[in-house]
Amino acid sequence: MSEPLPAALRRERMLDLIGRSGFVRVAELSEAFQVSDVTVRTDLDALDAQQSIRRVHGGAVLRSAGAREASFEEALESSAEEKRRIGAAAAALVESGSSVLLDVGTTTAAIARALADRDELEDVTVITNGLTIALELERAIPRFQVVVTGGTLRPLQHSLVEPLASALLERVHADLAFIGCTGVDPVGGVTNVNLPEADLKRVMVASSGRALVVADGSKLGRTHVGRIAALEDVAGLITGESAEPAAVRSLRAAGLPVTIA
Repeated sequence: MSEPLPAALRRERMLDLIGRSGFVRVAELSEAFQVSDVTVRTDLDALDAQQSIRRVHGGAVLRSAGAREASFEEALESSAEEKRRIGAAAAALVESGSSVLLDVGTTTAAIARALADRDELEDVTVITNGLTIALELERAIPRFQVVVTGGTLRPLQHSLVEPLASALLERVHADLAFIGCTGVDPVGGVTNVNLPEADLKRVMVASSGRALVVADGSKLGRTHVGRIAALEDVAGLITGESAEPAAVRSLRAAGLPVTIA
């Protein structure tokens, strides 16, 4: 029998499993980590005390307060005009002949829409793991080449994730990447509430010459479970007028260039 994992590492991996599944039973964790139900409950109590998860009958779920992942359709109704301005500002940075990685989300969908509206753009390659993004760009073909990563479909965001989604991303290098998120914080960095999508966002950052975070003002000052990048790993943030001035000042003081669209 293999040696049991140290408690801190075991709890980190438990949190990862809960984040991926949404809900995990005590018995499942006991089997996965080869520890007793008593040990699992102790670990879950510790994670609950850290506000990472919430204990429920028979297992645990991710805490929903401030950290529930909204569906694409729900997010589409939030800050629509602000996201349109962010999309236009981001799309203005793209040049003919360039390659772009475009992440999933409603703000990046606004970028896709603004890109397709730019009739003067030619020979642009856009690589995305978002089905909605691809459909937004369809009208720009053949001026654009649109490449979809493949992978396993997540209905909530109409996104493609592992397994297989990173296989293409690891074989390309784009000039520019636009990365969505649910949190940007001076200490926590760039984070996302959903772990499988955070995994792909990290690969996108690594596969681009320049990665820019796009997020409406509500995302500033928040930190979620899925780490995407430290602030120094991205070239800047494009946000909107709803961003709290104090949050913008804190991010700039931490060295992150911030553009308000």
